Amino acid sequence: MKTSPIGIFDSGIGGLTVARQIVKLLPSESIIYLGDTARVPYGPRSKAVITKFAKELTNFLIKCNVKCLVVACNTISATCLDEIRKVSPVPVFGVVEPTIELAIKTTKTNKIGIIGTEGTIKSGTYVRKIHEINPKIEVDSAACPLFVPIAEEGLGAHKATELIAKDYLRDLKKSQIDTLILACTHYPLLSQVIQETMGAKVTLIDSAKPTAEKLKESLEERKLLSDKKAKYEFYVTDAPDRVFKVASRFFGKILNDNLKQVTLPTS
Repeated sequence: MKTSPIGIFDSGIGGLTVARQIVKLLPSESIIYLGDTARVPYGPRSKAVITKFAKELTNFLIKCNVKCLVVACNTISATCLDEIRKVSPVPVFGVVEPTIELAIKTTKTNKIGIIGTEGTIKSGTYVRKIHEINPKIEVDSAACPLFVPIAEEGLGAHKATELIAKDYLRDLKKSQIDTLILACTHYPLLSQVIQETMGAKVTLIDSAKPTAEKLKESLEERKLLSDKKAKYEFYVTDAPDRVFKVASRFFGKILNDNLKQVTLPTS
């Protein structure tokens, strides 16, 4: 099990932000990444559909003999993480709890903002879990559904993205938050325009680093850290050529010859 790969999945390529941090923090760990680019975005879909898709992604990676699963998708983590854990024979790590813990440590005014997909925001998971830790924290949230397709298309620097960001973040900017959770792993791809829109006084918190740190801590406790040379496999369910152009910003040469298209068996 030590040398078995870490399975990472997301609704698209946003989870590569988490995978990149895992590679950085755990350079000896092999990873298998699966992005469901054929069905992205998950945010507008019902919980039943999201759960169905998530289980299909889970089954694919379990068959690859991974030693653990990282659900690098806030929408899935916020809506059906428990369901995934019930069907997984290996440990499952979500992105919500580690991100919340870091945000609570970061805020100095006890005013936190959250942006995510419609599914993540409607689930109320982030707000509920923040208040479980500290009920005095004020939380404001906003759904930003177009951010996912914008990130998937690599349009972070486009003028239209700036206008959309200003529209989505207008109320949050007025709310005087000092910490903003990027509750979607696609959103770090747009961190520059989000930061410029919110201003320098707002600290952006994304899922990548805290999730990778939590994973490392758990693997150490379970004595499952690999001591072999890492191998990387990247799979998407559609448009590998287009995906490569965006994904290569994070992995560069590592993606060469390692990005493949697969068809998932439906449940």
